[in-house]
Amino acid sequence: MRLSAPEKLRVHTATIKSVAKAAGVSTATVSRVLTGTDLVGDELRERVLKVVQKLNYQPNRMARGLRGGQRRMIGVIIPDLQNPFLTGVVHGVEAVLYEAGYTLVLGHSGGFPEREQAHLTGLRAEGAAGLILVPDNGDGANYAALAAWEIPVVAVDRVPKGLKVDLVSTDHYEGARQAVAHLISDGYRDIALINGPDGFSVTRERLAGYREALSQAKIPLREAYVIHSDFRQLGGAAAMNQLLDLPKPPQAVLVGNNLMTLGALEAAHKRRVRIPEDLGIVGFDDMPWAASLRPALTVIAQPIEELGRVAARLLLDRLAGKHRPVKQVILPPKLIVRASCGSHPA
Repeated sequence: MRLSAPEKLRVHTATIKSVAKAAGVSTATVSRVLTGTDLVGDELRERVLKVVQKLNYQPNRMARGLRGGQRRMIGVIIPDLQNPFLTGVVHGVEAVLYEAGYTLVLGHSGGFPEREQAHLTGLRAEGAAGLILVPDNGDGANYAALAAWEIPVVAVDRVPKGLKVDLVSTDHYEGARQAVAHLISDGYRDIALINGPDGFSVTRERLAGYREALSQAKIPLREAYVIHSDFRQLGGAAAMNQLLDLPKPPQAVLVGNNLMTLGALEAAHKRRVRIPEDLGIVGFDDMPWAASLRPALTVIAQPIEELGRVAARLLLDRLAGKHRPVKQVILPPKLIVRASCGSHPA
């Protein structure tokens, strides 16, 4: 027997009431069967499940959670959807939250504080159970109002302005120190840093590690060799051009993230600067393409997906009602030596 279009629609959009009516039971009984309670006998359970399958009934998990007083949606906000580092973090977050039965709702601020605030407002209105935030920390940003949400918040990579919450980050200080120390061991002395925006916690930490490595080698710091950019590809290219225009260009450069590294490499190639013969380069973040470049790129690798997984676990701890002091988890970076700074792996 063929079903008409309206009948097909009714089957596809079956409700708990239609399941109860077809099975000859109450909606409460259907609910007990679907939630796995032991209060329903085997025969009745089998009857209800057959009707559920026949009508293709799909329970609304979010609505069921709200009726039970449990919100199952987690908000995640990042500043740049095109940055592989940030999408890798989201991948790690989602893997843990999915296994715990939560739905991830992703917001992309694009680096605009008003857009970031709009996402935060929307998540609050939708009743998000918690928030994982990579704060943009742009001009005028202040996250102190999030404390009034009364939901757990975990920050990733950067300390949010005006808010003290759990944080998961890489040891940016140590990563920069290792990178510059490695360049020094390769014989470089005039070493520049293309860093992130001034005022960011990661920017301060990497600058401190850069300074420490120079200090340990008794190399004076040249202010002209430190350039603050925007974590984007065009910013990396502009910063590299600025360095190459100096009366005495650097011999080597540490670049503060993957997108700026691409821009810096592009600018160097356009000006026929040979790498590593004329300029050594180390990038922050290891990407799949880093080993495919010619020469292959030496990097400070961050445990990208692990950052997301740890952030999700911290959030789940808070959602489970665990009361503890604010926690900071700092994961170690790893220097991966390739050919872009003139040395080769052991």
